Amino acid sequence: MTTTELCTPAPTHAIGEEAADAVATTLKALADPFRLRMLSAIATDPRGEACVCDLAELADVSQPTVSHHLKKLKDTGLLASERRGTWVYYSILPSRKQAVTALLDAFAPAAITEAATEQEDRAAALEALNAKVEHLAAELADEMDHLNRDLVVTIVRESFAGLVRSAKLTGHMVPLTERFARQRLADITRDREAGKPQVLFVCVANAGRSQLAAALVNQLSGGDIVARSAGSTPASEVHPHVRSILADIEGEQDASAAFPKPLTDDAVRAADVVVTMGCGDVCPIIPGVQYQDWAVGDPALASEEGVAAIRDDIEARVRTLIESLATR
Repeated sequence: MTTTELCTPAPTHAIGEEAADAVATTLKALADPFRLRMLSAIATDPRGEACVCDLAELADVSQPTVSHHLKKLKDTGLLASERRGTWVYYSILPSRKQAVTALLDAFAPAAITEAATEQEDRAAALEALNAKVEHLAAELADEMDHLNRDLVVTIVRESFAGLVRSAKLTGHMVPLTERFARQRLADITRDREAGKPQVLFVCVANAGRSQLAAALVNQLSGGDIVARSAGSTPASEVHPHVRSILADIEGEQDASAAFPKPLTDDAVRAADVVVTMGCGDVCPIIPGVQYQDWAVGDPALASEEGVAAIRDDIEARVRTLIESLATR
């Protein structure tokens, strides 16, 4: 089509504005699971109608609540009502029976089938994942034969359970479980007298401040200090603002491998210093462990300039911490 040709609209049969308003009002009234169940119960009742007393049995609700929802459906023109003695009976208006039947027949089976299929897929995926985790546990137990086998298997299972609550179910779950389990086993077997000083940074999500602080300690100490990080309620992934900074500190490959981890007693016991990142987390109190709280900003809530300022603030605190550990 050239620029001089005019666009000729194709014939259309779209509903008008008034009809669209009426349909939208009806659909809005139906956008409630209990109302849909009542409508279905009325439509499928062999008598062609249902009493308020019958519909109250669909859910643990009072009869006034049932009457309220039925009134909403009646106001949209879907239902007719008739009082007989102390009860009111509801039926589908003859002019709406075909539309109601089409709605329920078209959407309900598809929704049920789709939900059942998704549930089956999730169950199958989780079962396959559990099998891989059990295989990983056996491999690590064979590798670490100097440790109690039951301990290694338990740590692997607990590590997977802790991560799967928040992390996304992806093909990376098994490698993440292995890294977390190895870290926990190293913490459990740490020799305080001969080992390097160890610091644990804790925040809520372990997706920002604590990840950044641990990376800075590992970089600025030249590996002379071991830094861990954890969260009381870990997020599913590291915040994008922080991941880009981690890439500058650790390199793209290490930054992409960073993941939020749940807080464990093992990590606290293994630490010489536990630093909470101004988020009010309560860590287990272990004798011999020094506790600090750093009131620093949250990168997830900051602008690009704000994130840079938070990074500089954490770096200054980290340098002070490294100096104090060096003198100890």
